[in-house]
Amino acid sequence: MNTSFRRTLKSLTAAAAAAGIIATGATAASAHVSVDPDDTAANGYSHLTFNVPNESPTAKTTKLEVTLPTDTPFTSVSVKPVEGWTAQVVTGDLPKPVTVAGATVTKAPVSVVWTADEAHQLGQNQYQSFSLSVGRLPAEGTKVTLKAAQSYTDGSVVKWDEESAEGQPEPKHPAPSFVTTADDGAAAAGASAAPGAEAVSETKQVSTDATSVWGLVLGAAGFVLGAAALGLVLAGRRTRTAGK
Repeated sequence: MNTSFRRTLKSLTAAAAAAGIIATGATAASAHVSVDPDDTAANGYSHLTFNVPNESPTAKTTKLEVTLPTDTPFTSVSVKPVEGWTAQVVTGDLPKPVTVAGATVTKAPVSVVWTADEAHQLGQNQYQSFSLSVGRLPAEGTKVTLKAAQSYTDGSVVKWDEESAEGQPEPKHPAPSFVTTADDGAAAAGASAAPGAEAVSETKQVSTDATSVWGLVLGAAGFVLGAAALGLVLAGRRTRTAGK
């Protein structure tokens, strides 16, 4: 084996080892409950997808509970159905009144709980995605933290509630979170057009058009009846004149 070939082989081996280390690190880093928002614009609405892997080598995941923020509460929370899992949105009193879109809010959704039936519990090397539609998102630059608790069949509960500090290594059980971005204006535009306003406008237009049509029909009918009556009167006069 010549020197050039040995060097090439060593380089390939080192590259393969480095790739393996990177892949292992990526897998370890991603092996926790996380949240992926499809939109982070302030004052808008977003779909939040929670990815939940089963990390126990012996037990199955049976339940996920996500705690919603109470200092910047969501006034609207909807759950996307997941086969084999029941979902419950829990509403409760807020620690203190909060103003959202000009309204004072004292109660709001405070958590969502997903529970699996026996056939759909998560086993080894399995994960499940859970989705929420929420709104409105708080002001630009707000960190929205969504602490989670993952329950297993052996009775253990893993709490994903540790805050990540900037410049520090990621904690063992980080809380799912995201940061809101600038208001893109789409939310305001959507809010200015109240739900159903367009339909109401169309209904008014149809009603106006229908009224116009009926007006024409009734006018024409009146004209025809008037002409018929005039004809009868003239015919009667002709008959009387002829009789004289």
